[in-house]
Amino acid sequence: MRSARWHLALLVLAAGLLASCSGGPGTAAPSSAPAASASASASASASAPADPDPLPDPGSTVPAPSPEASPPPSAGPGQGDAELAISVVPDVGQEPVNYTLVCRAGVPAAESSHPTAQAACAALKANAALLSPPKPTAAVGCTQEYGGPQKATVTGVVDGVPVDTAYSRNDGCAIGAWNAARSILGPAGGAV
Repeated sequence: MRSARWHLALLVLAAGLLASCSGGPGTAAPSSAPAASASASASASASAPADPDPLPDPGSTVPAPSPEASPPPSAGPGQGDAELAISVVPDVGQEPVNYTLVCRAGVPAAESSHPTAQAACAALKANAALLSPPKPTAAVGCTQEYGGPQKATVTGVVDGVPVDTAYSRNDGCAIGAWNAARSILGPAGGAV
């Protein structure tokens, strides 16, 4: 009889604790940490304050949402604002040729070291998405041709959108992307 009263008292206490943590209107959100048992919950709440920063449920299989990527600039005319670091490797084993391109409203700024900064800034103002070429998919066939050993990277910001693009000339799609961005990549490497 005494054992039954003890169990009943623990159940009533556990129910009271659960009701106070249920997250009804005007109450705090429930904790994401599961309770091990009614008796463990009752003794833990009586002896220690609640954890202000509960850990996520280790048994959860739902992944955290990934941060949203910035959409690429839209094709067509843009604002012409850019801050870019351009690195072109002309040939295997050669040191990269590095340029800085800074444009304001399609006009190169004084800190630009790009050899054809006027043409590069004009190209970015005419097509803000120039440095965001679409990625080839399985449905798109790229011709298997070799255009040369040149490689390039362009990092920075165009019209407020981050850019981080790598270029090569190892197939038809890559050659097309290189040729579209050639005014930005500059004359290094001798690629047309």
